[in-house]
Amino acid sequence: MAEPSTIARPYAAALFQASDAAEAAQFVSQLDTLARVADDSGLRQFAGNPKVTQEQVLGVVSGVAGGELAPKLRNLLVTVIENGRLAVLPEIAAQFRTLVNERSGTAEAHIASAFPLDATQLADLTQALEKRFGRKLIATVDVDPTLIGGVRVAVGDEVLDTSVRARLEQMRTALTN
Repeated sequence: MAEPSTIARPYAAALFQASDAAEAAQFVSQLDTLARVADDSGLRQFAGNPKVTQEQVLGVVSGVAGGELAPKLRNLLVTVIENGRLAVLPEIAAQFRTLVNERSGTAEAHIASAFPLDATQLADLTQALEKRFGRKLIATVDVDPTLIGGVRVAVGDEVLDTSVRARLEQMRTALTN
């Protein structure tokens, strides 16, 4: 079977191309909600039951997601269900969000910090990272005490690791070679 990202790409691209900027921004949160619903193992098991119709799956997913969907999102969901791709909906949502961010000149930054960051520290770090990566960043922070100190930042496929753990690993590698 193909990678989920490979399967999800055409779905995300089609929805992105079919929506204008205002719609796309609105679709991000609705698609994230649908992705959380589709990520439930019980729902996927229900959808995989041969006695359950596609209309029933659509009704359950849209009902749990909060009711009325925009027509374009509903069409996407129908297509995903018809093609048996409900499990890749979270990846579709992630790729769609990336496309919307690219259109607006922003990117998501996942920051792992050894210690909690207060609002001022996060603002200063985000400002420095925006200069480093050359675009506006939407930052999310997770605390990871195994870093010992410093931060590890992932923006798309770029990673900036200034943690003490990474430096110790570099030293260990240098000493063993």
